[in-house]
Amino acid sequence: MDIHEKITVKELYEKSEQGKLSEVDGKLLEIGGFVRTNRVFGQVGFLSVNDGTCFDNIQIVYQDGDKIASACRLGATVLAHGTLHVTPDAKQPFELQASEIKLIGNTDDSYPLQKKKTSFDYLRTIPQWRPKTNTFNAVFRVRSTLAYYIHQYFHENGFMWIHTPILTANDCEGEGQTFNVYADKKYPTEFFNKDNVHLTVSGQLHVEPFALTYGKVYTFGPTFRAEKSNTTRHAAEFWMVEPEFAWAHMSDDEDLMEDFLKYVVKNTIKDCKEDMEFFYERIDKGLQARLEEFINKSFDRVPYEKAITILSDAVKDGHKFEVSDIHFGLDLGSEHERYLTEQVFKGPIFLTDYPKEIKAFYMKQNDDNRTVAAVDLLVPGIGELCGGSERECDYDKLLNRMKELNMNLEAYEWYLDLRKNGSIPHSGFGLGFERLVMLVTGMTNIRDTLPYPRCYKDMLF
Repeated sequence: MDIHEKITVKELYEKSEQGKLSEVDGKLLEIGGFVRTNRVFGQVGFLSVNDGTCFDNIQIVYQDGDKIASACRLGATVLAHGTLHVTPDAKQPFELQASEIKLIGNTDDSYPLQKKKTSFDYLRTIPQWRPKTNTFNAVFRVRSTLAYYIHQYFHENGFMWIHTPILTANDCEGEGQTFNVYADKKYPTEFFNKDNVHLTVSGQLHVEPFALTYGKVYTFGPTFRAEKSNTTRHAAEFWMVEPEFAWAHMSDDEDLMEDFLKYVVKNTIKDCKEDMEFFYERIDKGLQARLEEFINKSFDRVPYEKAITILSDAVKDGHKFEVSDIHFGLDLGSEHERYLTEQVFKGPIFLTDYPKEIKAFYMKQNDDNRTVAAVDLLVPGIGELCGGSERECDYDKLLNRMKELNMNLEAYEWYLDLRKNGSIPHSGFGLGFERLVMLVTGMTNIRDTLPYPRCYKDMLF
């Protein structure tokens, strides 16, 4: 019996790029995957098979008399044995001349994916099948690659990964839009001896003590918001990247944000070349230019007060916003953020020094007593991508601010202790991971960047 070497489609394309296809030309190979197309021309049939290792498929050639191969339907899984042939003059650099095709799992009429174009709205109703489509096959590969380079960047730059809890008794944002957790409805406090346990909205508070010990740390994990917002940018369950580092001020936070994001985006684009070409051609014609600008252009730094002046002048000049009452203290909406990035600065900007009334309690209070050292990174097409700040390290200032907000001081006593004993200036930011996926892929709905979206009035299983 001839021995067929197992190989992946990705390995074959890598050999093609490296000019090493001669190493496998004429060799007996084994390839498994699912059928993208099955067509017959004359006496020859062609299976287009994807094995999930890359965006591209391999063409498997079989004789028309092969009843098993010809019975393979769209979505069927097959295992093919055959001889690889290099085809330098064809559209594909190689093909497998099959000696045997095993039909491992065929599909029937209930299989929902067909050759016709399928809408994203419909695909959201069948998330278990989305990875089989070209778009989502590419989306989730890019998502994985982005996550890889996030970890690599922080590892290379001396950051320690800290696993912060998903169950918490503290609300980092202070807005109360959390999912409560209890083991028994009748006795909600019995399990943890607390009545305010919920799913975390952020790992920041829990990771700060580690930053004050190790200097550079980050957390990367799922977070949850119970905000009843049914928009294309909000989800009830999503992932957050939150670096925190000591001896750092707001300008250091901005520098880290820019360097980190450019590194992650640049390397992901390089690694996912075929996926990105699909997005450039099929999803967003302007995506490539925006990403190149994102990587190569320095991000402008704009004080919040200047942005308010720009927006106010735009209204005076006749520009229509849904919220046109522009004033100091306005919590900017996506329409304002996109106007600034797309119409005025034509690229990403850091918006800095927000009014303290619209920002979280832990942000460092500026000397003007009306703003805090907060920064949001705004990008075209998305709006806010990251939000961060220098943290208030003065015990008395932090305590007074918490009293102003009528916070439960007893619940945050442990956090105040960090300022009372051995306080250090430190900063950090939070990146909504799915918004980064949206930025890189050009997808316009956060539900299309999550494997299984959990959104307001939207959770299938």
